[in-house]
Amino acid sequence: MTHSNHNDHDHHDHDHAGHDHEHNHGKMPIVLFFIGLAAFIVALLIPDSIWKNILFIVTMIGTGYHIIIEGFGDTIRNTRKNRKFSPNIHILMTLAAIGACFIGDFFEGALLIVIFAAAHFLEDYAEGRSKREITNLMKMNPTEARLLKEDGSYESVEVSTLKIGDRLQVLNGDQIPTDGVILTGYTSIDESAINGESIPREKTIGDDVFGSTINGTGSFTMEVTKDTQDTLFAKILELVNQSQSNLSKTASKIKQLEPKYVTAVLILVPIVIVASPFLFGWTWYESFYRGMVFLTVASPCALAASAVPATLSAISNLAKHGVLFKGGSYLSNLNDIKAVAFDKTGTLTQGKPTVTDFFFEESVSINDSERYLDIIVAMEKTANHPLAAAILNKFTPTEIIEVDVENIIGRGLVTIIDGVEYQIGKPESFTNVGASIAEHNETYAHEGKTVVYFSRDNHVVGMIAMMDVPNENAKGVIKYLQSRGIHTVMITGDSEVTGQAVGRQLGINQVIGNVLPENKASIIQDLQSKYGVVAMLGDGVNDAPALVTADIGIAMGDGTDIAIDVADAVLMQNDLTKFSYAHKVSHKLNNIVWQNIIFSMVVVVMLVIMNFMGNMDLPLGVLVHEGSTIVVLFNGLRLLLPMKN
Repeated sequence: MTHSNHNDHDHHDHDHAGHDHEHNHGKMPIVLFFIGLAAFIVALLIPDSIWKNILFIVTMIGTGYHIIIEGFGDTIRNTRKNRKFSPNIHILMTLAAIGACFIGDFFEGALLIVIFAAAHFLEDYAEGRSKREITNLMKMNPTEARLLKEDGSYESVEVSTLKIGDRLQVLNGDQIPTDGVILTGYTSIDESAINGESIPREKTIGDDVFGSTINGTGSFTMEVTKDTQDTLFAKILELVNQSQSNLSKTASKIKQLEPKYVTAVLILVPIVIVASPFLFGWTWYESFYRGMVFLTVASPCALAASAVPATLSAISNLAKHGVLFKGGSYLSNLNDIKAVAFDKTGTLTQGKPTVTDFFFEESVSINDSERYLDIIVAMEKTANHPLAAAILNKFTPTEIIEVDVENIIGRGLVTIIDGVEYQIGKPESFTNVGASIAEHNETYAHEGKTVVYFSRDNHVVGMIAMMDVPNENAKGVIKYLQSRGIHTVMITGDSEVTGQAVGRQLGINQVIGNVLPENKASIIQDLQSKYGVVAMLGDGVNDAPALVTADIGIAMGDGTDIAIDVADAVLMQNDLTKFSYAHKVSHKLNNIVWQNIIFSMVVVVMLVIMNFMGNMDLPLGVLVHEGSTIVVLFNGLRLLLPMKN
């Protein structure tokens, strides 16, 4: 992954109003705004005179300083850059204020600039709020670490100087400096900055720890395993920066439309002024005044603010819930999905076998069955494979038995206790199998379970069935997607029988088994041709080609940086409910953006019609027009609030 400082990039691409909001306004425009506002208040209090008009002009220059600079400056700069006339909204307001002064209405011109500038600052604040919600992670980047020196002492060093292999001490309450592995100690760590999980995780020797997470009450030493720029937190910051520069389709279209819209208004204004005396019988003064009102109320301020603040708020909301999107386009596309493909292992299931059933022949007494389970546990303790771990997690022995176990190829585990041979192995390793055992084996196999037999002197007396059981949240998520009319598919490399068994438990629409990793991408293409927009959820490693092929690739991250590299979005924990939450946020985002677009255009049309009917003066037009922008902004900021389940 290429690491770069996205903060240095040209952010013009994600300007929400085509205004260059990434201008560093600094304190000067705010100071000038209040000077201008003071001049405006004084002007209102003194009687009509030349000084009153001079104060109104001071008001326009002071409060509108950044409006004028951005209006003319950005228009000239963008025109040169695009090699065609590219005006922005600010120039409309500047020209309207100049026009009002030209006909002697200094009060209206000053009021227009005061209200527009105030709304502009509020707009900056609103967008800044949603950006701050996203980038508050930046403040958590640790700067210092306690480095263990060769003589056993500790030295405080800059995190940026750490190298792989360095040993660090982390005290209780410290911020963990970088990614690494615990060498000594035991603690609990708040990893909410990484995965959105509020409950601290217990950690001890051999466990991974991540930079920028918060250590609890314990202290430990750790070894650095990654360079600073390769840590999981660094990748998350990079992802966050990407998300702010990647616009949704709607926001991109609005941004492209703005200069064309503004140009059309600039062309129409002189036509309105010249034609109105002949069409409506207005005086030249009234015609010019109506032209200035039209210039103001037809400005697409609210339209320009319809999409980006809302999108940033939605991305922020999801980031706090452990769902990271690489951009607004992926989040808005999520609302359009018609099918979702899931990898089975580790996505729909827990990713490890669990004992689901065990059975002994009817002739085996309760005491004998307990004895057999003790023997099975003693034998499996010597093995090192997932099935053994599942058995040891399931059964607690009543008596600890010491045994010598031999792992024989073709037979499995074999031991001799008091002259009796015991064996654990696959069903095909045994020949002396009773009817009840065979019947249960057939039932378990149909349910997609893996079975091992247990024999005494070559006669099978018992069996244990295991399977990779479904993720506890998977069924509810599948049900939610189907309630939205979304087709659900499970793709697995396991046998069709195993896949269908899990699919039945989850109620999934379609199961495709015996799939090689390299064939998953072609299955995604087939789903796209049949259903349209397709999302793929996988673990981000062997599912990489399918994640890239899907319209939206979503990695079940559980804190892995590989997942962040390959996917369009990452669930920082293997919690499928985060996916349904993201879909709900995407749906709400789509609704809010269209609410904003329709509302903003209705207000513009209404104001334009009232202006031509002679029922709209400039102060009222400015108030309603800028009020609609503020309504749109706060409607978008609603997406910062957590969604109800």
